[in-house]
Amino acid sequence: RARGAVAAAAAMAMPSASDPSVPPSGVSCSGCGAELQCGDGGAPGFVPAEKYRSLLSGGPAGLRGAVCQRCWALAHHGSALRLRLPPAEHRRVLSAALRRPPRHGRGPLLLYVLDVTELPDPVLPQLPALLSPDLPAAGVLVVGNKVDLLPADCRGHLGRLRQRVAAACARAGLQGAALVDIRLVSAKTGYGVEGLVSRLQRSWKCAGDVYLLGATNSGKSTLFNTLLRSDYCKSRAPDIVDRATVSPWPGTTLNLLKFPIINPTCDRIFRRQERLKEEATKTEDQLSTEEKKYLNQLKKQGYLVGEVGRTFQQQNSSAEVDFDPDLLSYSMDEDPRDPPKKHEEREEFTHNEVKDARWCFDTPGIVKEDCVLNLLTEKEVKLVLPSHAIVPRTFILKPGMVLFLAALGRIDYLEGEKPAWFSVLASNLLPVHVTTLSNADALYEKRAGQEFLKVPMGGEERMKEFPPLVPQDITLKGIGTTEAVADIKLSSAGWVAVTAHAEEELLLRAYTPKGTALVVREPPLLPYISAIRGARIPGTPAYRTKKPPSFVENLRATGSR
Repeated sequence: RARGAVAAAAAMAMPSASDPSVPPSGVSCSGCGAELQCGDGGAPGFVPAEKYRSLLSGGPAGLRGAVCQRCWALAHHGSALRLRLPPAEHRRVLSAALRRPPRHGRGPLLLYVLDVTELPDPVLPQLPALLSPDLPAAGVLVVGNKVDLLPADCRGHLGRLRQRVAAACARAGLQGAALVDIRLVSAKTGYGVEGLVSRLQRSWKCAGDVYLLGATNSGKSTLFNTLLRSDYCKSRAPDIVDRATVSPWPGTTLNLLKFPIINPTCDRIFRRQERLKEEATKTEDQLSTEEKKYLNQLKKQGYLVGEVGRTFQQQNSSAEVDFDPDLLSYSMDEDPRDPPKKHEEREEFTHNEVKDARWCFDTPGIVKEDCVLNLLTEKEVKLVLPSHAIVPRTFILKPGMVLFLAALGRIDYLEGEKPAWFSVLASNLLPVHVTTLSNADALYEKRAGQEFLKVPMGGEERMKEFPPLVPQDITLKGIGTTEAVADIKLSSAGWVAVTAHAEEELLLRAYTPKGTALVVREPPLLPYISAIRGARIPGTPAYRTKKPPSFVENLRATGSR
């Protein structure tokens, strides 16, 4: 893996020249699964020609473990190279994989990963069209991901979230025997993953292959990496299988990556349960200094945290992106100074290990249409997508006031008898500004593209090419001062929960960029969210923010028995 990282780093250091005369390698990039090639710099799997020939001089094995230029840029710089890969190509790769004849006498289990903050999921209704009617899947297990980002607005909020996911499945025609289960997890912090592994081993066992499906940026590749280092994967596989590239840029996985599923024999399940029972008796005080440091880091990232362990092999701590920074810390115009003294053979699976193996596949993300992320640069995407627990921001507005979420969304309070509460749930990095209706247009014209509204960024030139905000009128009737009546979802930029007095009718006008989806979500995802606030800030419509504490599922509370 380290040698692959060096190869990719060196590839980035070389001039990005292509050579169309060199045929593709037949070897997959260990980051995104695309076939490594040097013929087209704008296509998936590209490695600069000089480095490609250098690696290939020792035969195809020289490319094994290497990553393409795009994956290196994603991991090392957080930037995405623009690729000529239309959405139809993503669908073609995915559909072809799902229509393969069953390898073990039955169709695969589909693990559909959806982002709970994006409900109603825009891609779930498309799932039946991707499947073959002649070769149906054995079922779909829906995984509601990113629950760690959402604060608990009341007791039982996870049960309510699960009901929302179930309702989305029913609307998409996914119910009855076809719906195996619904699980809520955080692939990033590990919450719920041990329960997911137990559910898969208990119901699916090792009956056939498993495919991870979902929209772009739903967290599929993060879940793939987490399962790779869990009891769901064969014990030797984490040392052999490279991790999928994890990045906020939509459509990261370009082809199929896979790992072999462990056979959950009775002995293995017993040993796993014993490990889980032992871990459940620990308190945070009993953790090592390193474990506490890692746990505190996860608590900053999410409200819900869980440890994912290994029963059959000791798990080594690793960074989210599996590259060694020491091997990449050299000038971009020179090769590494201390190359390995001898060729390091890459460990491979034996024939017996894989001849009857069942595999877990990561698949290309299905591109979301009408999504504001499609309009943004990679730098803007990183600001818009929440990477840490969302801290709700609540404002009290009177008729004639306007709320801006960056320059990506706007809500005008046009008519109503009383003030109403507007709770913003979006990336903590996105600014929220409140102004009057008479000043709103001028504020947008002057400040859009500037630091004041933050996204988009790039000044007047950027805004010339950015679509204008288009309005949609919304009428709501309040149900009480403690419960939101609806969420106004501003595409994938976030949403605003509206709380109003009982029977109070509100006329609102909401805006999103032209060509993006604005959704009124009823009932709201977190109906009691306006209660998570501090005192009113004098002289402003804003309340002080309040961040609820995090919960760790695998540890016993200190002092409990």
